[in-house]
Amino acid sequence: MTLRTLMPRALLALAILTAALWLFLQRDHFDAAFLAAAMRDLGAWMPLAHVALFTVATLLFVPGALIGLAGGALFGPVWGTLLNLAGATLGATAAFLVGRYLAGDWVRGRAGPRLARLIAGVEAEGWRFVALVRLVPLFPFNLTNYALGLTRIPLSHYVIASLIFMAPGTLAFTWLGYAGREAAAGNESAIRYGLIALALLAATAFLPRLVRRLRRDPDRAWIEVDDLAARLQAGEPVTVIDVRGPDEFTGPLGHIKSARNLPVGAIAARMSEISTLRDRPVTLVCRTDKRSAMAAALLRDAGFEDVHILRGGMDQWNRRRLPLA
Repeated sequence: MTLRTLMPRALLALAILTAALWLFLQRDHFDAAFLAAAMRDLGAWMPLAHVALFTVATLLFVPGALIGLAGGALFGPVWGTLLNLAGATLGATAAFLVGRYLAGDWVRGRAGPRLARLIAGVEAEGWRFVALVRLVPLFPFNLTNYALGLTRIPLSHYVIASLIFMAPGTLAFTWLGYAGREAAAGNESAIRYGLIALALLAATAFLPRLVRRLRRDPDRAWIEVDDLAARLQAGEPVTVIDVRGPDEFTGPLGHIKSARNLPVGAIAARMSEISTLRDRPVTLVCRTDKRSAMAAALLRDAGFEDVHILRGGMDQWNRRRLPLA
């Protein structure tokens, strides 16, 4: 990286860190009530200003809950949720792009083996990993936005997954802000609004457990590319079945040495041909792992017990530069 390309990145990083530090030092002067009062002075510009504020605040590591509560107090549960979600998504996208611009290439070029495997694992999960971090409140929202920019997760996958899976938490905090406004106004229904908000927060906390349960599908036993490569190199009796079409099998991504080509659409018709493999370990591979998962379900229904899916498929195999036929 030359000085000419490094300088604007360094200035951008310095500007963000300086602004974030100033806001942190002034944090005692800002709360949801202060933000709501300041917004009301903007009149018709208030909704647009709120979205812009949420976007900038996300870039500067301001807790999103603070802005979300103010949005609920200002705009109510429906419009507040929509505006909060718009601001959070725009802010998350901006931080993602800034992180990719500032250090994406630098981190990938200097990552050690462990960090490289971590990044590769995140990239293999793609939007599923984004969904997980949006649903699990233990992941720091603002920092995660920048960190995910260091990966090669497609921008469209990141934005769509963020928009969808941030919605439950956004709705919960918006309702909580709305309940606080109603309670301050002496509205007797404020208790009901508060209980709804707490129920939404509880549901948001439960969602990650539901996601993990769905991910622990007994029909999906995963194997990592490095593990499969090591087993093949050691000469273990592993049957690799590539369920892509013949054109992909001999295409640019190549295929694993010793792999048999059996397209997923032909498995049912050719089940008798592979019935002798029921008692052997079988690993299924496709370009990613979607068709492999479908094939695994078919084989398990046919009595195959030791079936694994290659996580990330040939995309991940090629990223790791593992041997090809």
